[in-house]
Amino acid sequence: MTILITAPYNEAGRRQLESCFGTVIYRVWKENGRAFNAAELNQLLDETRADALITEHDEVSEDVIRKHPKLKFIGVCRGTPSNVSVDTAKELGIEVFHTPARNAQAVAELFIANVITFLRNTLPGINWLKGRNWQKGAHASYLQFKGNELAGRTIGMVGFGAVGQHIARLAAAFPCRIRYYDPFIKEAFNDYTPVSLETIFAESDIVSIHLPVNPSTIGMINKRLIGLMPPHALFVNTARASVVNRDDLLEAIEGNKIRGAILDVFDNEPPDAVDYRLIDHPNVLATPHTAGATEEVEDHHVAILNEKLLSWAKTQPANALHLSNQ
Repeated sequence: MTILITAPYNEAGRRQLESCFGTVIYRVWKENGRAFNAAELNQLLDETRADALITEHDEVSEDVIRKHPKLKFIGVCRGTPSNVSVDTAKELGIEVFHTPARNAQAVAELFIANVITFLRNTLPGINWLKGRNWQKGAHASYLQFKGNELAGRTIGMVGFGAVGQHIARLAAAFPCRIRYYDPFIKEAFNDYTPVSLETIFAESDIVSIHLPVNPSTIGMINKRLIGLMPPHALFVNTARASVVNRDDLLEAIEGNKIRGAILDVFDNEPPDAVDYRLIDHPNVLATPHTAGATEEVEDHHVAILNEKLLSWAKTQPANALHLSNQ
């Protein structure tokens, strides 16, 4: 079998795949400066005559899959395979694997870092200091930038998958009270409390969004829910922008109806003028979709995907793992 890998994939992970499957061809998208579009990916698959594909951000469209119907599998180094026409792959009997939780630790750490940065007025204080505003004998900084501790806060999670649970484990040590809304979670947690969606917004000091994008979640966080938040509450979204009604959030921020927001995702990337109204607001701490961007995430996705592929290989006939399309 010949595997084309366009995702960042460490050498140890590639060697492990070679020992099990055969040939690995490494054409990482980062050397291209951007993800491969459908036409480029078609060309790469044709040139390499690959039997399988491991991708990250590339456009694995219906056209790409239909032009390569004999692919054994498509591995997607992402939390969800949103760049892959999964329905087409399923129709053609092509296995699709992905790497949920690969960036859970990264997102959880940035959540903690940014919430503390916001609560402690760290960025305004830094700007004040760099602006040469410190006068002899004055206590202006002590008075002006006195913030709040994270300890003792109630954090409400909308969605309580891998990322939410990682955040909960870190935040509980401060300590914080953790509540969550997730109708798909059936197990009980000793330290975290399931509550209604309305309770999350009405009774949390910090509301954190961890929803996937699907027809039922798009625009789910709207004026009704945001309007339940108390004035001191902080809104955090490190998931997907489309699950939040941007205009409703902007109205709450510009109207000083909540304390502020921490945002890592936006309706448009690059942002449009309305996005920048949020980004530029003094009560918003915004980062450029980097919550899950660490060097370690690439090692995590290799470990997760290789474990799945090696397990899958055990169920396949031996000759199926070494016969190429060539």
